[in-house]
Amino acid sequence: MTPVAKRIAQRLGAVDKPSGRRINKTTVPRMGGIAIGIALLAGFLVQILGTQFLDWPSVFIPRSGLVVNYPLLFLSFITIFATGAIDDVYQLKPLPKLVGQIIAAVLASAGGLVIGNIVNPFGPGELVLGWLAYPVTIIYLVAYVNIINLIDGLDGLASGITCIASFTMFILAFTAGRLDAACLAIALAGATLGFLPYNFNPASIFLGDSGSLTLGFALGTISLLNVTRIAGLTTIIVPLIVAGIPIIDTFSAIVRRRRAHVSATQADKGHIHHRLIDEGFNQKQAVLFIYLWTIMLSVGAIIMTQVSLWPRIAIFVVLGVASFTFTVRLHLFEPVLRHHFDPKTGKDTLVTPDDPAFQEETERAEQISAERHHLGTHNPLNHKSDD
Repeated sequence: MTPVAKRIAQRLGAVDKPSGRRINKTTVPRMGGIAIGIALLAGFLVQILGTQFLDWPSVFIPRSGLVVNYPLLFLSFITIFATGAIDDVYQLKPLPKLVGQIIAAVLASAGGLVIGNIVNPFGPGELVLGWLAYPVTIIYLVAYVNIINLIDGLDGLASGITCIASFTMFILAFTAGRLDAACLAIALAGATLGFLPYNFNPASIFLGDSGSLTLGFALGTISLLNVTRIAGLTTIIVPLIVAGIPIIDTFSAIVRRRRAHVSATQADKGHIHHRLIDEGFNQKQAVLFIYLWTIMLSVGAIIMTQVSLWPRIAIFVVLGVASFTFTVRLHLFEPVLRHHFDPKTGKDTLVTPDDPAFQEETERAEQISAERHHLGTHNPLNHKSDD
């Protein structure tokens, strides 16, 4: 279906032209999500037909207290895909796009896909979320959507990470007997694997938001289907480890932009893939490096589910230290944008490290920070008097 998606994107004008922030040097269609969506639909129909006519075991059955309204869940997937597809064609502003993501997450949670009670890691009993389970689930799904959307910056990057992550989640779901999660996970792995030959460098089509939003929503859904109503801490942490690189990339982007005194939503060229390119990697090398990093996290996550508590903690620490080392080495928390007042135009503009004004603004920001720290530690109002 990918060649069909290309033709539809070109006919609708949903294409990415070369620009300062984009890696591509030629115009590329960007509605690969059409192929991904049809692939997931095909997997769903195959499962339905197999259950009806070939006596396959049904995967759409209540288990472990988690009762999901699958038609409503299917509607949430249509909503997230439609949101991305409309953005691919009309370039939505951030707020309408966020509203579409929230509506999809609300539909999923209303259909019973919610984070249940959590086993108390500090003592007996459970942490009962009650009605808070619904907003927590909505935030979780929207966050998962956006971490995949943000990492989609190089040919084959988001689709490859999703392929590895979904296959890992399939293994975890299959071994735990979560058939609905396993079914969706292996369909997602197949969809991305079939899409990769077109999307890997040099890409002839991009995922677009129709693809990246759908992939993120699907991964978030699988991770929630893969837990019971009473979830252990490890069960919740493991999907986050599998998606560790997009999470690290998103977190570092927020910190980086805060340090630069720009909006957290302000786009920049400081993501993991940008930093790897700056280090001298070409596109293929950068993507393969991130694939290997994802595989390391995924293998560690699988092993964590098979060992006792202390080895589990040790593996988590090793994965954390390794990822932190990569993060520091790539300078992910260092700003790549600064606000600069241009006296010629009288306007506030954004500058990059290539601009001499960037260093001036960096030094100014550090000086302001030091002065604030000095005032905070020496302000008499911060100390109690002897009286």
